[in-house]
Amino acid sequence: MPEHRLIADLPADLRPYEKCEACGVEALTDAELLAVILKSGSRDRSAVLLAEEILYSEDRTDGLLKLMHWSQEDYKAVKGVGRVKALQLLCVAEISRRISRRRAEEHLKLDDPASIAAYYMEHLRHANEEEVHLMLLDSRNRFIRSVMVSRGTVNHSAVSSREIFTAALKNRAAAFVMVHNHPSGQPDPSRDDIMMTCTLMRCGYMMNIPIRDSIIIGDRCFISFVDSGIMDQLNDLPETFNVADLSFIYESAFSSND
Repeated sequence: MPEHRLIADLPADLRPYEKCEACGVEALTDAELLAVILKSGSRDRSAVLLAEEILYSEDRTDGLLKLMHWSQEDYKAVKGVGRVKALQLLCVAEISRRISRRRAEEHLKLDDPASIAAYYMEHLRHANEEEVHLMLLDSRNRFIRSVMVSRGTVNHSAVSSREIFTAALKNRAAAFVMVHNHPSGQPDPSRDDIMMTCTLMRCGYMMNIPIRDSIIIGDRCFISFVDSGIMDQLNDLPETFNVADLSFIYESAFSSND
């Protein structure tokens, strides 16, 4: 059996480049598209076969989505993928995220939770760890920039109100929207999510840097504390409150999604 290390070693009718020129890029399979980026395979596999192993080695249903989740170490664990190929694949995923964010930015409406969620969706829905981002706004409610203030584990991100307001002050923000993801894919707010938002609302009032919304990103879904009414309920809390008050808000948040 011949060893095919380069795409050029394949028979002409199996070469992705020739197929692309003859039939168009849309005619390439997922593995062939990836093979074009890889350029070469391993000692005993062509680039196409190597691409197929990357895409389908663990779960046939993952396919290209795997590129959005894998790390450099994951890629290098595949025989035939070294440092350069791993970095190339990481860059492909990052290009995809930036294209998606750029498109969302063109239609970004800062008073629309769905528009803000769309801006972060393609990055955060694929993130394996919980991340907390701030969308910083000026005094005329215009977008200043987005900053990540924390990255945690699969189910928790340790972030303090001090870190959040330090970032806001550093960028001269007049207000902000907090956005974070749930790697589980389910955006239902936790008690910690509600408590943190409550703390930020009260600190923001004292510092005159209000939090406009708290948005949780799931897998192609999100929850806005404004749209769900949680922000209004937190505003109605007395100056001193107990855990039972937050538990009521937590329970009502879930009942509103039933």
